[in-house]
Amino acid sequence: MALIVQKYGGTSVGSPERIRDVARRIKRWKMQGHQLVVVVSAMSGETNRLIALAKEVSPNPHPRELDVMVSTGEQVTIALLAMALQDLGIKAKSYTGGQVKVLTDSTFTKARILSIDEHNIRSDLEDDTVVIVAGFQGVDEQGNITTLGRGGSDTSAVALAAALKADECQIYTDVDGVYTTDPRVVPEARKLDRITFEEMLEMASLGSKVLQIRSVEFAGKYKVKLRVLSSFEEEGKETSGTLITVEEDTTMEQPIISGIAFNRDEAKLTVLGVPDRPGIASQILGPISEANIDVDMIIQNVGHDGTTDFSFTVNRGEYARALKILEEQVKPHIGARAIEGDNKICKVSAVGVGMRSHPGVASKMFRVLAEEGINIQMISTSEIKISVVVDEKYLELAVRVLHQAFGLDKAPA
Repeated sequence: MALIVQKYGGTSVGSPERIRDVARRIKRWKMQGHQLVVVVSAMSGETNRLIALAKEVSPNPHPRELDVMVSTGEQVTIALLAMALQDLGIKAKSYTGGQVKVLTDSTFTKARILSIDEHNIRSDLEDDTVVIVAGFQGVDEQGNITTLGRGGSDTSAVALAAALKADECQIYTDVDGVYTTDPRVVPEARKLDRITFEEMLEMASLGSKVLQIRSVEFAGKYKVKLRVLSSFEEEGKETSGTLITVEEDTTMEQPIISGIAFNRDEAKLTVLGVPDRPGIASQILGPISEANIDVDMIIQNVGHDGTTDFSFTVNRGEYARALKILEEQVKPHIGARAIEGDNKICKVSAVGVGMRSHPGVASKMFRVLAEEGINIQMISTSEIKISVVVDEKYLELAVRVLHQAFGLDKAPA
């Protein structure tokens, strides 16, 4: 018998029939003798509907009241799922984040979990009850309802698994695991049986939407075994999904690269003719940081005649705001010659722990792209990742040729 935390996302509980399907799946796990804690999101589209409703009343709703409102989406789902399980003869009890008590800080709409009181959950588990917890939410020290931000139900599930020392945290989604790349771009993409936290964290940060980044960080920190599964597989045809774990698989020779990730939501900004002196990078990026705009890749060219060029990338949604800051605050202050921008770029990355022991990955990646006439504008590396910025029009071609070049379309020998 294992203690398992399961999480079901909005599409998995998107209708009464899907909620009944989830209840039947939970019953099968329960009949195998497992203890189950189930975390659910709001029904698909419900959070967006609530936010839109709030903005019909107030163009800029107060974050505290917005959290009070959007947290009701999960409250509906937990009650419906408890009812469905009870109709199947399974003892079930639902809790909001505040009832559990998932204690968070007071940063409304993007709170962080501080602690979890698992006493009530453990008592219910000992009473052979399936515990259903509202994801995405908690309460602060003052008793205010808080929410964890988009994708926060993943983090709720992992945090509960860590607090309960669960044997496994299963994330049920609309895909059956983590793939070597997006199958919509490369039909030959393969589902991975397992992947390390390091690799999954890089994949998530680079654009893979399977798991929220914070949940992967949390799982890695507390060594919670994560498994990504599909909630839409038919009974008797379920697969084992993808296991995300601390340990690398040493049972066979592993591929150097585990996956090719990409992100379309990139934009590049270049400050031309920057004085080549200490502190200039801080003067450029300081105002960007103060505006809460995240900077990704950074390149500063070699100085010539006392000046240099400074380039960096931001999320495409922040491009216009970042460009305005550079034009109005940075350029006149540091005496730069000009500001250039490009919001038609993308980032393509090769990820794999095998890079640590296999030289030549970067040169192979650059050669493959060059053979296709794809120009690299920026390069960023880490111990297990190489990322390049290229024109957006080359995104799918770059992903396909790299996926093939690194043998990701073939099963490991």
